[in-house]
Amino acid sequence: MNKKFYITTAIFYATGKPHIGNTYEAVLADAIARYKRLVGYDVYFQTGTDEHGLKILEKAQEKGITPQEYVDGISAEIKNILDIMNVSYNKFVRTTDETHKEKVAKIFEKLYNKGDIYKDIYEGWYCIPCESFFTDSELVDGKCPDCGREVHREKEETYFFKLSKYQEKLKKYIEEHPEFIQPESRKNEMLQNFLNVGLKDLCISRTTFDWGVKVPIDNKHVIYVWLDALTNYITFLGYNPDGNSTDEFNKYWPCDLHLIGKDILRFHTIYWPIILMSLDLELPKKVFGHPWLLMNDDKMSKSKGNVMYADELVKIFGVDSIRYYLLHEIPFSHDGNITYDLIIDKINTDIVNTLCNLVNRTISMVNKYFDGIITNPNCVENIDNELKDYIKDIIKSVDEDIDNIKVSAALDKIFDIFRRLNKYIDETMPWVLAKDDSKRDRLSTVLYNILESIRIGNVLLSAFLPQISEDIFEQLNTNERSYDTINNFDGMLKTERVNKAKPIMNRIDKDELLNSIKSNI
Repeated sequence: MNKKFYITTAIFYATGKPHIGNTYEAVLADAIARYKRLVGYDVYFQTGTDEHGLKILEKAQEKGITPQEYVDGISAEIKNILDIMNVSYNKFVRTTDETHKEKVAKIFEKLYNKGDIYKDIYEGWYCIPCESFFTDSELVDGKCPDCGREVHREKEETYFFKLSKYQEKLKKYIEEHPEFIQPESRKNEMLQNFLNVGLKDLCISRTTFDWGVKVPIDNKHVIYVWLDALTNYITFLGYNPDGNSTDEFNKYWPCDLHLIGKDILRFHTIYWPIILMSLDLELPKKVFGHPWLLMNDDKMSKSKGNVMYADELVKIFGVDSIRYYLLHEIPFSHDGNITYDLIIDKINTDIVNTLCNLVNRTISMVNKYFDGIITNPNCVENIDNELKDYIKDIIKSVDEDIDNIKVSAALDKIFDIFRRLNKYIDETMPWVLAKDDSKRDRLSTVLYNILESIRIGNVLLSAFLPQISEDIFEQLNTNERSYDTINNFDGMLKTERVNKAKPIMNRIDKDELLNSIKSNI
C-alpha cells in the first residue's frame, strides 16, 4: 500500500477575488502534491473557502445581498482561479457546508464539556479584516499588529477557550519536534513572541453579528471564525467528535503538511495545535509558513492599487509561465518580488532559451540526421557517464528539496539538467559529428543521451509545469512518464521515433509587450 500524504492550504477568506500573492500558496501546494503523487504517495490535497465572519457580512450588506449569496459568488471565483492555475486539489471545501457546521457545533460542545471553554466578558481592540482581538500592549502605533489597519474598541460577552491550560504542553511539543514549524525562523518567532511571554485565553464567540455557526448551548452567540475555519482540516476529512470518524479520516490524519502564509502562523501553530490537544487528536506533522510575493518590493494591497491577478496574468503569459515564476522566484524563507519586467525576463531566459530551444534543436537534429528514428549504439565516452552521474545526483537532490519544502531550489535543479544538456551539446558538437560518416554511431549515442536526459528532466518537471511537460512528452513521442522510469537511462529506447519539432513557446518581445500592457491598464 502506498504511503499517504495529506497536504492543505489555508482556506481562502471569501471577501474578494484573490490576488496573485494569495494564489501562490495554492500553486506551491499543488507542486508538492503533484510531486508526491509522482513518486508514489497516496495524496489527499484539500483547499477551499472560509465563509463566515463580520467582514463578509459587511461586504454582503454593501452589495445589498445576503451573506450566502455573496460567498457563493466569491467562492466560485476563487475555485475558478485555482482551476485556471491547474491546481490538482482532491477536495475544495466551503465552511458554509451544513455537515461542516454541524461538526463545528459538536466540536464546541466537546471542548465545553471537557472544561476547556468558559463564558466571560471581553473588552479590548478588534480588527475586522483580521477577525482578531488585541490588547493595548499588542497594538503597533495604535493599529492592528498584523495588517496595520484601524482597530475598534469592543466590549461584549464571549466564550473563551483555555489556551493557557495547554501552553507548557505545546511549548514542550515544539521543542521536542523541531520539524513541526518551518522554517526555523518562524518557530523561533512563535516561541519568543507568544509561548515564552504567556498565552491569553482565546475569544471564540461573538454576539454583535450572526453570520456564523451558532453556539449550540447559547444561540445568541456565533462561533468565532477561527475555530470554525481551522477545524475544516478535520471536518471535511470525516472527523466526528462522537468518535465515529470515517475511514478516510483514520487513513489521512494527521496532516503531513499545512501550507500557510507567514501572517497567519500563530493561528496554525498555537491555536490549532491546542484545539487538537483538547480534542485528543494527533498534531499535524509540519506547518510551513511561506513568505510573501511582493510587487515592486511592496506588499500587495487593493487599497494601494498594486495587485496582479492570476487569471489576467495567464491571459498574457500562459498558465505554466506564471506557475514557473511563482514556484521559482519565491525562495524558501524570503519574500519574492513580481513585476511584468521580471516575468518576461524569466520566461525568455529560462523557459524559452534554456528549455524550449533545447527541445526544439534536439528534436530537429534527430529528424534531420536520422529521420526521427531513435537508436543508442552505446558509443560511449567519459563525458556521457559524467552526464548520467550528474542527472542521478539531481534526481536525489530534488527529492530531498521537496521533502524540505524547498520547491524553488528543486525546480532550479531540474532546470540545471536542461542547462547541463545545452552545455553537453556545445561540448559534443553533433553538427560536426554529422559531417563524418565514421562518427555516425557516436552521433546517434549523443542524440540519444540528450533525448533521454530531456525525458528524465521532463518527468520531474511534470509536477511543476504540467502543460509544458505534456507538450514535451508529445514531441518526444513517449509514454515513459512515470518516476520509476528515470533511473536506468533506457526510457527513450521504447520509442521508435520522435515527432516533428514545433515551437513550445516563443521568445517575448519585451518592449512591445510592456507597451501593450501599459496601454491596457
